[in-house]
Amino acid sequence: MYYNKLKNIRKEQSLTLEELSEKCGVSAGYLCHLENGSRAHPSIEVMEKIAKALNKTIFEIFFNQ
Repeated sequence: MYYNKLKNIRKEQSLTLEELSEKCGVSAGYLCHLENGSRAHPSIEVMEKIAKALNKTIFEIFFNQ
């Protein structure tokens, strides 16, 4: 089941959207849309970039455990 924990994990790591954007190469606007749910189901490539930047797995960020 798809479930997005991106915002919680980003805040736990004390990162702003802009800082995460720089780390992963995904625009801050797109990250914002992912966090607030107005965009769902990002590509595997985008999920991999975000997961790597946050030192988490795709599953930990984007799927219900």
